[in-house]
Amino acid sequence: MLYVIARAILRVVLKIAFKTQIEGEGNIPSEGPVILVANHLSMLDPIVLGCAVSRPVRFMAKHELFSNRLFARVLESLGAFPVRRGQADREAFHKALEVLSRGQVLGVFPEGTRSLTGQLQAPYSGAVVLAEKTGAPIVPVGIVGTDRILRKGAVVPKPGRISVRIGRPIYPSSPSQGQAREGERGAVDLKSVMMQHIAELIAGGARATR
Repeated sequence: MLYVIARAILRVVLKIAFKTQIEGEGNIPSEGPVILVANHLSMLDPIVLGCAVSRPVRFMAKHELFSNRLFARVLESLGAFPVRRGQADREAFHKALEVLSRGQVLGVFPEGTRSLTGQLQAPYSGAVVLAEKTGAPIVPVGIVGTDRILRKGAVVPKPGRISVRIGRPIYPSSPSQGQAREGERGAVDLKSVMMQHIAELIAGGARATR
């Protein structure tokens, strides 16, 4: 209930305050497990991504955010669960598997941390491994503008525009949607195709916010 109420309020705020544009929501399967993967620029990104889709999204959030018991309860009520960055967190991985096994939507930022330059960073393999283990499609998302609105270390947001572009699903069995280059195979290839799609969506979003 808290998730639904919070998302409804935040959607209005994002639309009015930051003229948020969302494209491609119809690319998200209406049922079954889905892994949303997006670039990461700002602390706003989980909020923006969660508000961009109609289905509830479960997020991995850095473990440090759960150190405050009250804030941890709020995060948990909003569907987030902790992950320890920079190490193999088996508990978080199994929790993610559980989310997908229930046919829910999992939100992942494959870069693992915010980009300070706006350029895509080298991704971790977690989303790809989860997709291959569960058969869940990966849906790439490009977010533009959140870094200008709320930079790292900032408390008060600045005026700006946000663009969210959602791409077509990428299935583990055919990562490039029938356009695979010769020699592309397995998890490494799926990871590179995933990031390529995100880059293309970011480029389109950047044009939309000019």
